[in-house]
Amino acid sequence: MNRTLPDAAHGLVGETPAIDALRRMIEKASRNRLPVLLLGESGTGKEVVARAVHDANPRGQFVPIDCGSLVGTLVESDLFGHVKGSFSGAQESKRGLVEMADGGTAFFDEIGDLPLEMQVKLLRLIQERQFRAVGALKWRSVDLRIIAATHRDLKAEIAKGRFREDLYFRLNVFTVRLPTLRERKADIPMLVEYFLESAHAAGLPWFDPDPDLCARLLDYDWPGNVRELKNSIDRMAAMHSENHPEAALPSALANHGRSTELERLSAAVAVADQDEPGCEFMVHPKSPVFSIQESEKTAIERALAETHGERGKTARLLGMGRTTLYRKMKEYRLS
Repeated sequence: MNRTLPDAAHGLVGETPAIDALRRMIEKASRNRLPVLLLGESGTGKEVVARAVHDANPRGQFVPIDCGSLVGTLVESDLFGHVKGSFSGAQESKRGLVEMADGGTAFFDEIGDLPLEMQVKLLRLIQERQFRAVGALKWRSVDLRIIAATHRDLKAEIAKGRFREDLYFRLNVFTVRLPTLRERKADIPMLVEYFLESAHAAGLPWFDPDPDLCARLLDYDWPGNVRELKNSIDRMAAMHSENHPEAALPSALANHGRSTELERLSAAVAVADQDEPGCEFMVHPKSPVFSIQESEKTAIERALAETHGERGKTARLLGMGRTTLYRKMKEYRLS
């Protein structure tokens, strides 16, 4: 099977106005060497955007720095390097991540997690374009672009004393806010195709999402954003079974789908009751005692009883397609 990946300009898949605006911001940010601050929820693709800014006007290396992983006594050494003998265990000199980015781009991911003592040193790096390795006597000059990203509210972090205000103003020169996936749901079909092609290229089985799955993907709000969608597609590709499609769904997506369907069933039946006052059929709302699966099974059983087993009428009453009804009847072993 030879498939072509959908176009992903700047590594961003989608055609919504939010993504078009993001591409324009990337182009503008790439034209200079000013600091760039990327703001957005986890999973929105901040590193993808940072790499896009670098690649749009490439100079030197792109060096990602995970601030959340910089902990303990070696934080300064990891960032700025050290000279031989500067501390116990420093048996040879070591280049830091900042020096590796000299001439290129240093991407400080989750800058809100950087320890306060390192924020002071980063501020000097931005202002003076200089750093000093641990144990060194001389300052070293560097030429690099600094891109920082965070999912945190930095103004709130400043108010709590966890982030330096002066560093915030130095970083907040060219700010780019990344949209959440729930703000650009129209891009989901294109993203699904892209991730399916990527998964297939990586050796995972291909599958075609059916209309019911596509509806679920569009209905879900994706708190983990694009990263969660990609992980879900990878899992579904690896676990997909024609006989048991529900088994391939990630638990959060499956539970959301069942909850949404149950709410829709309740609403559909409530309307039916208003139209037919004599009808005794009623779907009980979700209960903490019964699982969503049990409640859904009960709702379908009662709908079948009310319609005397007429599948088409049952599907219409419950507001679902016949295929979905048949699949659920098979899943719950309802005749």
